[in-house]
Amino acid sequence: MKRTILILDDDEDILYFCSVVFENLDFTVISSSHSKDIIAQVKQANPDIILIDNWIPGLGGVKATQELKANEELRNIPVILFSANSNLPALAEEAGADGYLKKPFDLDELESTALKMLKD
Repeated sequence: MKRTILILDDDEDILYFCSVVFENLDFTVISSSHSKDIIAQVKQANPDIILIDNWIPGLGGVKATQELKANEELRNIPVILFSANSNLPALAEEAGADGYLKKPFDLDELESTALKMLKD
């Protein structure tokens, strides 16, 4: 069965490169440039994994992840927070994210981090 990833970032270049990586892995890729209505977006996308930028317009990555993890129906979807913030590990922990990636990241690192979470 084909897997789905929801990528939330307002940087079109990052959306493009992340989309190419996951399309090559035979994922259905859904992207969004904001985190408004995060619960509705995730319910509509029904992703297997979520990649979210910390500085995404709307709620922001930390608050959006906290909302997802507080939702009984959605809390088990793995969330990877990604950002150039120097305190990213602490932000990911505060958010309740399942993992994090520091920008700029290597595309192989992106792929391996996501696939590892889907196997756990």
